[in-house]
Amino acid sequence: MFRLRCVTTSLRRLLHRGTVNRDQVLDQLRVCSVEDQLFDVVGKNKAKLTVNHVSCAVGMLWQFQKEKPQLLRTVDLIKSHPQFLTLRVLAENKIALMDDFVLVDMLYSFLRLNVDPHDSLVQHLVSEAWLRLDRFSMASLSKLANCLSDQQLHHSPLMGHITNIVDQKLSTIDDARILTTLMLGVSSLASPRLRDALINRADLLLDNTDASNYNTPRRVVQFLRNIRQSHRPLLEKCNKILLCNIPTLDAENIGIIMGLYQALQFNNCDFRLAVKQRLTELLDSSNDPFSFTRLFFCLAPMASQEVRERLQNTALLLVDELNAQQALAVAEALEDIQSRNLSLLNKIASVIQRHLHVYKPVEVARITQALLLLQYQNPELFTKLRTILLNFLERSVFPYEVTMLTRVLSMLPCSRIEECVISRVDAVVTQCSLSDLSTISFAVAKWVRNDPSYRHNTPSRYVRLLQTMNRCGHERLQTADRLDLLLDELKYISGEWFEEILVEDTMGTLQRMINQINWTNVPDLTLLLTRIGHLCPPLMDHIASVVIKDIDKIHHSAIYAILLPFSVLNYDPVQADELYDVCIQRVIPHISSLDPHLLVFLAYCLALADCFPGEIIKEIFTIDFLGKLDAQLDTLPDVLNMRTRLRLMDLNRAVCLQCPEFQVPWFHDRYCQQLQKKGGGSGSSAQQQIHKMLGDILDGMNRVRVAVVTPYFYTIDFECILDRNLQPLPYSEPSALQMSDGEKVHWGGGSVENIREALPPGAQRVAVDFLDSKTFCKNSHRMKGEALMRKRHLEILGYRVVQVPHYEWNSMELSTQDAWKEYLRKKIFKEGSS
Repeated sequence: MFRLRCVTTSLRRLLHRGTVNRDQVLDQLRVCSVEDQLFDVVGKNKAKLTVNHVSCAVGMLWQFQKEKPQLLRTVDLIKSHPQFLTLRVLAENKIALMDDFVLVDMLYSFLRLNVDPHDSLVQHLVSEAWLRLDRFSMASLSKLANCLSDQQLHHSPLMGHITNIVDQKLSTIDDARILTTLMLGVSSLASPRLRDALINRADLLLDNTDASNYNTPRRVVQFLRNIRQSHRPLLEKCNKILLCNIPTLDAENIGIIMGLYQALQFNNCDFRLAVKQRLTELLDSSNDPFSFTRLFFCLAPMASQEVRERLQNTALLLVDELNAQQALAVAEALEDIQSRNLSLLNKIASVIQRHLHVYKPVEVARITQALLLLQYQNPELFTKLRTILLNFLERSVFPYEVTMLTRVLSMLPCSRIEECVISRVDAVVTQCSLSDLSTISFAVAKWVRNDPSYRHNTPSRYVRLLQTMNRCGHERLQTADRLDLLLDELKYISGEWFEEILVEDTMGTLQRMINQINWTNVPDLTLLLTRIGHLCPPLMDHIASVVIKDIDKIHHSAIYAILLPFSVLNYDPVQADELYDVCIQRVIPHISSLDPHLLVFLAYCLALADCFPGEIIKEIFTIDFLGKLDAQLDTLPDVLNMRTRLRLMDLNRAVCLQCPEFQVPWFHDRYCQQLQKKGGGSGSSAQQQIHKMLGDILDGMNRVRVAVVTPYFYTIDFECILDRNLQPLPYSEPSALQMSDGEKVHWGGGSVENIREALPPGAQRVAVDFLDSKTFCKNSHRMKGEALMRKRHLEILGYRVVQVPHYEWNSMELSTQDAWKEYLRKKIFKEGSS
């Protein structure tokens, strides 16, 4: 009994002591539900506040804000509260007492509450974190990397130290959230080897990631964007997780993901269709400026005309409430859809004009470009924009920024460019990439043409600048030693300056680096070769051998890009049959997962090379596939939409003419008729010259027809008919030819207007086509694949095709009327007799 009493007494003492030792201030903080309650507790207990109290209070303040919608956050009110200053002072005084977790957590929360990165508190927290860096857990290290990114310290020595730790301990990271946060932090400093290791680790950890956590795959996509590497297998894995989350995403997060995909040139049909449906669902609930502008920016480019009008009507109601960034977003979306809503354009321009003083250089450039492309008329606003752009340019020291401002300034009307622009460009030109040099050259060429003194002679200031640019371009190519970096610089380069000055050097540099070609950079290289249009057999043969060797490592979506230069430039490598065979076999197992428009492009590319794989053709011309393609077309940008429709028509025509065994119907009559109505033109001077001479050598203009539309809607420059003795026959009427039903030739669904007149026995129909420079490779007289396919098809339609290449017609040998006529006679009559 006595022992029992002793035990009871001891328990009471322990319980009482536990109650006394409980942290009452911490308890009071934890029960707070709003900022004012928390600040009240802080104010009443200033003298008692410990590190844990301060950490708890600051963390809770950020948590309160985090749980609120963006519009309802009150960060500025919190920062101005006297007790927030108390927390900042206490935190700075107690840094040495913080453990590692609290130290990094405190830094994170203060930055989220918009404390200036240059504030002494933030500086001291970062300095202390650096001293402890090697002992941080990976969770604390990832949060610190996030904080440094917020402070734009991507290239700092501290981030370099973190990168080194990640490199050493990568295999120990098993949390995808921690890994992906670190990936973003170190993306600017990671070596190619570490980048590959990070990608492989992320690929492994994503398999075990919670499918409802969309931030993890989003960070992976952002990392790929940062390192400018479109790793298709990893992108597709991320896309699957993101697709699952679209029904719960808001317009802001959808916009972020779409922007990342666009930067990586990653198009996914299922994603775009799901996004369009989700954004349409958000239409009714997006009534405030914040959510509506994000919805407008994302949805307008892929919406139907009816939805676009509804969006623009809502924008008119909200436009006066928009801030600077929101007005910019709406302006760019209006440019994207080529809006002609003048009332909305005027109001947006008015809002932009009110906020001109807050925009950064890149934003002013974007505004100017959007308004110019919308053909908006407001001289006063454009004068202000030009003044602001000039001021930014005079102060800028960054080559990319000077290039961007120069390009946009060149878009504005101006008879003479200021000397300060030339001198600023001249100051940075030696640091510019090849792409920047090409952009600047376009601007300079425009200024030269618009300068009044150009009529007499090219002003020396332009000459000196162009000479410097030429020298820098040549030096940059000659000193380049890494193919991947060179391809990155050349990715979007184009224009007369590049073609006239650098293209030969570029091809030489690519041949010098031929041993660096591998399966990872082949798609970028083949796209570049297609765009340049120069045929280089050694390069093409080497590419073919690399592709054949490593075909299993190449993603199936890259096959289209790889085959493109071979078919477009009409080049069969030594291993042509094997190349096409392995590429087709690589694609076939993945036909159903390829985006519809990409499969159409691939099939057209193969058709150019006279290749029609049954599995691909049969897949495309099914009701299900065409329905899916039709749905996707509604979500694609207008340019890509039109290009896809054109390629489907070209493919349909090629299959009907060359592969009747597939029994694919011709279903593009109406589409082709619409194209004809939009087309037109009087033809080039060479074509007009040829027309007149054909009339002379064929004994009358009634024996030649111009711009003849064939079955399946090819338009040939000139047509004539020769009898069995090669004598030209007159047409019965200048209009479309008629024939009796008994003599009709059925052209696989060609329209009534295209039914041809029956020919007399032994007669032949001759198509005369003038081939301009676009028909040939730029460095040779080799005809491109498209012209060759056209010739095949015209011959199937019964024509003898006479081609007049521009380099023959414009040669020194044909410099008189008689020489031209004799040339045409030989082409039409002597070739016809052979």
